[in-house]
Amino acid sequence: MRWVLRYVPEYERRWSRFARSPGSSWRMDETSVSVRGGRHYLYRAVDRRGKSVASLLCNDRTMEAAQAFFRMAVNQEGVPWPEKINVDGNSATHRGLRLLAAEDLRWRGVEVRARRYLNNVVEQDHRAIKQRCAPMLGLKSFRSAATTLAGIELAHRIRKQQYSVHSGPNGRTRSLKDSWTAALVSSAVPQGAGGEHCSPMHQNSDTSLEWPRERPRIDGQVRYPRKISFGGNLYLLVRPQGGRYWHYHYRYGGKRKTLSLGTYPDVPTALAQMRHRTARRLLAAGVDPSVRRRELRLLNDGGCAAPDFPGIWRQAG
Repeated sequence: MRWVLRYVPEYERRWSRFARSPGSSWRMDETSVSVRGGRHYLYRAVDRRGKSVASLLCNDRTMEAAQAFFRMAVNQEGVPWPEKINVDGNSATHRGLRLLAAEDLRWRGVEVRARRYLNNVVEQDHRAIKQRCAPMLGLKSFRSAATTLAGIELAHRIRKQQYSVHSGPNGRTRSLKDSWTAALVSSAVPQGAGGEHCSPMHQNSDTSLEWPRERPRIDGQVRYPRKISFGGNLYLLVRPQGGRYWHYHYRYGGKRKTLSLGTYPDVPTALAQMRHRTARRLLAAGVDPSVRRRELRLLNDGGCAAPDFPGIWRQAG
């Protein structure tokens, strides 16, 4: 699961450069997904030919969830504005589509239908998700569920050949192995696409995703919290609201604990790694870093306001 959470967002980013545009006639439906024993809903849409358009995991089946899905779908790069949308009989979805017209006048020109037989395409397409989720032992958190389902969706799109990378020189169809290689290496950026050059990446490599030491690599927007690992249980937690926090996971006395090391960019990468090394030295000496930091705070200010964080770590070192 750790490999899935680490690699799926990067795989999505690199494959998206070669995505083919779906059609403008959509079939939209939601399917239930069990997360930590509770029922969540995966909103999905395909075009009339069965090509995937978008997917979004939501906590419930409300009007706000349906609106969030449609906003996300039309904001994707390369996805045309829908001309027709066929939905099921859920009244919340119909109401959400009507209210979207107040946000963007283009929604008024979208024909909304509710014909059950037309949704057979997306109902059959749900099988790719259900067949992968069935043998799993269960998804324990919303974040891991969203990332895992995004990876399954990506594999399903690759299988349906929704990426132009499948076509090699002279129009010949590449093998699946060659397609993966072409999508993930830097030389596969198409001419004039404006895509950024990426370092070569392989599924079995444990060093290909190491971020630059001076500044961590972070996407502009995230839909769910992400962890960017720096090794040794040090990671940067990126939240959708924009916060970026350094954390260090460790075990002490048989219990798993989390130590906060500061906020990025106030705490740069080099300083976070220095604090991480200090915490590991304390653990090696049999001292709990969290307790040590709390003791130093009380020692410095007599139990009042905490002193500056770097000063505490200089004393701890």
